[in-house]
Amino acid sequence: MTNAPELKYSLLTEPLIRYRRAGDGSTIYASLPQLFVALAADEVRDYPALRPHQRHPWHAFLVQLAAIALHKAERTTAFETADEWRNALLALTPDEPDGAAWCLVSPPDRPALLQAAVAGGSIDEWKSVAFAADEIDMLVTSKNHDVKGSRARRSQPEDWLFSLLSLQTQEGILGAGKYGISRMNGGFASRPGVGVAAVGLNGARWSRDFAALLAQRERTVEERGLQGADGLALVWLAPWDGLASLSFARLDPFYIEICRRVRLQSSDDKIKSTGTSSKATRIAAKELHGRTGDAWTPINAEKGKALTIPRNGFNYELVSDLMFGGKYLPPVAQHLVQSFRDEHLVLIMQGIARGKGKTEGYHERSIPIKPKLRSLLLSQQTEPLALASGQRVKNIADVRSLLENALAVLFNKGVRVKKDSPSVGKNSRLFAQPFEKAEDSRFFDDLNEEIEAIDPAAQRLQWMLDLVDRAEAILKIAFEAGPRNGVQKYRARSAALSRFRSGLRGDKSPLPDLANHYRLQTIKRQEEYLDYA
Repeated sequence: MTNAPELKYSLLTEPLIRYRRAGDGSTIYASLPQLFVALAADEVRDYPALRPHQRHPWHAFLVQLAAIALHKAERTTAFETADEWRNALLALTPDEPDGAAWCLVSPPDRPALLQAAVAGGSIDEWKSVAFAADEIDMLVTSKNHDVKGSRARRSQPEDWLFSLLSLQTQEGILGAGKYGISRMNGGFASRPGVGVAAVGLNGARWSRDFAALLAQRERTVEERGLQGADGLALVWLAPWDGLASLSFARLDPFYIEICRRVRLQSSDDKIKSTGTSSKATRIAAKELHGRTGDAWTPINAEKGKALTIPRNGFNYELVSDLMFGGKYLPPVAQHLVQSFRDEHLVLIMQGIARGKGKTEGYHERSIPIKPKLRSLLLSQQTEPLALASGQRVKNIADVRSLLENALAVLFNKGVRVKKDSPSVGKNSRLFAQPFEKAEDSRFFDDLNEEIEAIDPAAQRLQWMLDLVDRAEAILKIAFEAGPRNGVQKYRARSAALSRFRSGLRGDKSPLPDLANHYRLQTIKRQEEYLDYA
């Protein structure tokens, strides 16, 4: 069935988006202009229909859209009324004065929200049909176990909006003719969302981020070779026959893209999606490797490529690099400004790890930025931070290596063996994993204690002592999985503990400061014994 020739589900005029109000938790139905007014007043607590993996695409969409409209209107501050926002958004689509480009459903020969007009105006030959909003989302799960597909059979317009946005602004390649977005490093990569925000509600972060985009606009144009005044900002406004790609240089620095040929249709107040493949990517940007000027994407300084979220997510080593390691160039949204000085800040990291034909998990992490750390970051004194963080990362890796060696001795009945021996290596790694996971979860709290401490050296020594105690506790827990037969049990346990402790205290200890502390403690006890004797 083809589309009826009318416009339906307009974000400019219809209250299609639900949010919960911060003051009393009541649910409000709002149009997009009304939502912008609520965000400017910092009244939005959350969005009930928004799924976790859709959070960053939705935030980025709202920020980019606001920045595009404000720049067009030659403003740097938010409009005060919904009518002003509505007029500003409509001004972005002068060829569609009736608002077709802001509707979820419009005739195929005209643009609809995040949907390009179809050359020839017919989608009768398009074969990919979805009746549930989550079917067009970008999540791919293993045999339907993790997140069931086609669950949203009673999808509301906002469900289609969020799924469509997720597909069009963070999807990668998924087979022949199904290409991904330009704002990531390759078809099997991911679009990260990394930024600094004040602790609080959605509106404050939204306001801060669109202001940061506006302030950085000219620099982004110059660095990325983009079109400044007349660039294409809403990519769905350009008709798409699926054959040709848009030149990256033609785009506005705040561009909101699409990557798939899909159209929503409505019949009897029910929405369905129809799609087809394309012969080329929508935007020709393969050689950029994700270096598009995206406000939330860190760039690997050495490789010149956008960050790809690994399958283990934002672990402590990656976050250290993102915060102050120098390995990644921070995106605009991560820049600290003086106006943040008196606020409680967090580093927010979001995104989906992707693989070939699959998604490997959604990852989200927030790291508090304490006052002294904030001061050092603002003054760009990151070298001591990188040194302290890097040393801790190395210490954890070294202690884990010693732990695995000790576990290998345990599982080999007290006899030393190479750590990578097939007979014991798997068990050693398995029992060592909880140690590193626990250190990951507490890494930045512990690091902040050292940064804030009056005596950082003493604080760091205490952290190393505690680190070793936690590793030894893991080793002792593993005793139950080691040999249990009489003499073998005690020999294996004793040898494993000896292996672990001697590795810490010996001349070749990977933690020389800790080894020296142990030696001084031994000398002190010996002197006390002699005095007593």
